Amino acid sequence: MKILILTTHLDFGGIGVYSTSLAKALERRGHLVKIASSGGDLVEGLKASNIEHVQLNVRTKSELSPRVFKAVNDLEELIKKERPDIIHAQTRVTQVIAYLVSKKTGVPFVSTCHGFFRPHAGRKFFGFWGKRAIAISEAVREHLVNDLKAKKNIVRVVYNGVDVKQFSRVAGKEEIKSYKARLGLKEGPIIGSIARLSPVKGQKFLVMAMKKVLEEIPDAQLLIVGDGPCQRELVNLTLQLGIGDKVNLEGSTLDTVQPLSAMDIFVLPSLQEGLGLAVMEAMVTSKPVIGSNVGGVYSLIKDGKTGLLVAPKDEDALADALMKLLKDKQLADALGKAAKQLIEEKFSLAKMAEKIEEVYKEATGIE
Repeated sequence: MKILILTTHLDFGGIGVYSTSLAKALERRGHLVKIASSGGDLVEGLKASNIEHVQLNVRTKSELSPRVFKAVNDLEELIKKERPDIIHAQTRVTQVIAYLVSKKTGVPFVSTCHGFFRPHAGRKFFGFWGKRAIAISEAVREHLVNDLKAKKNIVRVVYNGVDVKQFSRVAGKEEIKSYKARLGLKEGPIIGSIARLSPVKGQKFLVMAMKKVLEEIPDAQLLIVGDGPCQRELVNLTLQLGIGDKVNLEGSTLDTVQPLSAMDIFVLPSLQEGLGLAVMEAMVTSKPVIGSNVGGVYSLIKDGKTGLLVAPKDEDALADALMKLLKDKQLADALGKAAKQLIEEKFSLAKMAEKIEEVYKEATGIE
């Protein structure tokens, strides 16, 4: 099958990782895949897998941007030449582009809904989901049907997946030692989180929880990996709380093996989350995880079985959960082991690609 994945950009983050990982997994299943986007940090990784990236100037959040209509014309030419079997849109803007291109060329499209959105006028007017709409969790499916009024019969739940082989690798002792030395991390347990630094990811509540943790476990440290608009706010908060020397902010990285290997506990303190790729990557490395009980996170973290769930915005509950795991290594190890088993059985990238292939077949009629 010839597949065109369409996304606004390939920057660090959930949608970029989803798009590139899916492309690679589909290629391994024998499909011919191209990605069209405005580019980003993840493009280089496509070259290594011999996946073609088509440059498209669609870096906009407005469905009415002139870039949208220029992209429609550019893609129409490409599609008439290449004749893909299916277009797979990943963002709101690219759903509109895919809809208009599909109308012009007859090539069917599907879309993935990666999270939660306010049902504003633009989404009501441009109610384009394609032949099928993929929801990354049951919670997102309910949002699609109840809030965004997508037709029930077109929505399919396909959980995000991670490359189990890639993320199962754990850095060696010397590699971890070198990494910690580079960041200035000392002896003592490391609490970590990897995500874009934005309000919805809730890192400030993790920083506030850390203040309480340090009162009982003074050698604990916090490592937050990511870039984004909240970086300065988080730095100021650590200084205000007097814990600046215990909190380390590291920029985004394509290779998360080293930071994950250095962490003793992984935290997803989000206020809203479709599912959570970062926590899945942590789980497959057998890290004990703590997550906010929001969105589709409950699909991954079964409280007390594969991790611990806490209420969002509750730094006291988060601190208590952290101290519980730091003080009970047996529990932490058991949760980490169960977490890895869950990912391997239910949330692998191979399984995600297989399920999405089934959605493509439904949309195209190709067997």
